[in-house]
Amino acid sequence: MHNILIVDDEAGIRDSLAGVLTDEGYSVSSVESGEACLDSIRKTGFDVILLDIWLPGIDGLETLERMRELDNPPEVIMISGHGTIETAVRATKLGAYDFLEKPLSIDKTLILVKNAIESKKLRRENVDLKRQIQVKSVIVGDSIPMKALRQQIGLMAPTNGRVLIYGESGTGKELVAHAIHLQSLRKDETFVEVNCAAIPEDLIESELFGHHKGSFPGAGTDKEGKFQKANGGTLFLDEVGDMSLKTQSKVLRTLDEQRFTPVGSEEAITVDVRVIASTNKDLEEEISRGNFREDLFYRLNVIPFFVPPLRERKEDIPLFARYFLKDLAATYGRRPREITDDAIEVLMRYAWPGNVRELRNVIERIVIMNPTTTRFERKHLPPLVYRDGGRRVPKSDFSTLHQARDAYERDYILKKLDENHGNMSRTAEVLGLERSHLYRKMKTLGITAKE
Repeated sequence: MHNILIVDDEAGIRDSLAGVLTDEGYSVSSVESGEACLDSIRKTGFDVILLDIWLPGIDGLETLERMRELDNPPEVIMISGHGTIETAVRATKLGAYDFLEKPLSIDKTLILVKNAIESKKLRRENVDLKRQIQVKSVIVGDSIPMKALRQQIGLMAPTNGRVLIYGESGTGKELVAHAIHLQSLRKDETFVEVNCAAIPEDLIESELFGHHKGSFPGAGTDKEGKFQKANGGTLFLDEVGDMSLKTQSKVLRTLDEQRFTPVGSEEAITVDVRVIASTNKDLEEEISRGNFREDLFYRLNVIPFFVPPLRERKEDIPLFARYFLKDLAATYGRRPREITDDAIEVLMRYAWPGNVRELRNVIERIVIMNPTTTRFERKHLPPLVYRDGGRRVPKSDFSTLHQARDAYERDYILKKLDENHGNMSRTAEVLGLERSHLYRKMKTLGITAKE
């Protein structure tokens, strides 16, 4: 039930409004002065306040101004018997949602109250969303590369310089882009992301710049593009190396002119957008192959960032593992989990070709598959991670064909055991072996029950 507070020095208005709003299902309180209003707000959380301008003691405008100091202020609808345009403008600048004139229209009052409640709900959701983004944009790691990365972000985030983030898939390039935005002068504006690798080539131009109805088959309505949505804020072009040459050309013009023309339109739209791009490709090599425009590369590569792969900062693995355990426990509503030093040691020996994303997936898997376990050990890790002591033996380490064959067979059997969740009968059937033969083979290859 939503809480409404009526602030008016006329008892008749308080009583009549309270009766109407109560009939609509609201919880209604009323007071006769600004001082009483502020006192009530400190004790009770209200969604909407109907506040008269002319009050004994401090008036409605001063009361409204004092409300701005609150962390989560209610929406305020001002009421006046003889308001002026100047008063309405001042009330709006102080944060009033809307303005009602006496004698009050019940229908209009109910509509405004309903809309004000929805506005407060959206404002709260926006605050919650920003808080979630801030949590997800934490740069985890105490390794030298990560300390240097955080320092770089702190230096250049407050500027408007374009950024190009390099790194393998799964290293956290999107996280870095979010962190840059949240420390920039545009942090209160929109952050818009475009995954250039996930959008079909024939749709990416429309996705970035928008289109007019009927501009191409399937364009049934007007569409606002990502550049326009990011106006005043930040546009993140994820995996920009996968963008077509045609789209690259239009992006280049937009960066130079800060304006663009939607598909099917003749009218240019001016925008103020900071662009951050990322890539897992060697763009200079792509330029030599004719796949990427050199002039666009130099526009984007004003401030280059490099996010190192996880295998080059293994001292961060324990921090990541425990951070993900805490985050996933909260996500799934479970008690906090711990991970043993023995399990951490195995994680640190693995090569992590999928980088931080793969590590998070592994931690999520053991959390889901072991719902009652509060202390994860080596045995809880998937065989992919802990087999061969946590790493695959390089081919160059094999001195004989026999060693290479045994290593392959061992790896293959462990993989099939993992796929069949350790079920020996099912694994033997998949491998085309008798169960007893599989046991002997495992013993010969040194595959232990623990694995």
